[in-house]
Amino acid sequence: MDANALSAVNYWAVLAAAVSAFVVGGLWYSPMLFGNVWLKETGLSKQQLDQANPAVTFGLSFVLALLASFVFAMFLGPRPAFGFALAAGLMAGIFWVGTSFGINYLFEHKSFRLFLINAGYHTVQYGVIGAILGLWP
Repeated sequence: MDANALSAVNYWAVLAAAVSAFVVGGLWYSPMLFGNVWLKETGLSKQQLDQANPAVTFGLSFVLALLASFVFAMFLGPRPAFGFALAAGLMAGIFWVGTSFGINYLFEHKSFRLFLINAGYHTVQYGVIGAILGLWP
C-alpha cells in the first residue's frame, strides 16, 4: 500500500460511517426492534449486560467500527459510485460477515433466529457504511 491510498481515504466519511454503525446497532438491538429476542436467543439477561463496563464495551466497539469503516473505504477506493458502494456494503454484510457467522453458528449450535438478527444487523450496517462512503463527496 502506498501513501496515495491512505491519502485518498475520506476520513470524515469513515468517521460518519463508524458513527452510523452505532446508530444502526442502537436501534437494531433496542427493545423497539430485536433487543428482547436477541437477549432471549443469546441466553443473556439484562442484568448480565449491565454488569459489563459500558466504557470498555462501547469504546472498543467504536474502535472496531472505525477500523471496519476505514478498511471498507480502502476497499471501495476513492469516490466510489453510490450504487456500487451500497451494493458492495450489502454483499459484504451478507456474504462475508453473514456466511462467517453462519459457519460459527452451525458448529456452536446457535439458533437460526440469532443468526438472522446478528447477520441482519451487519448486512444493514455495511449497507449504510457503503451508502455513506458512496454519497460523501
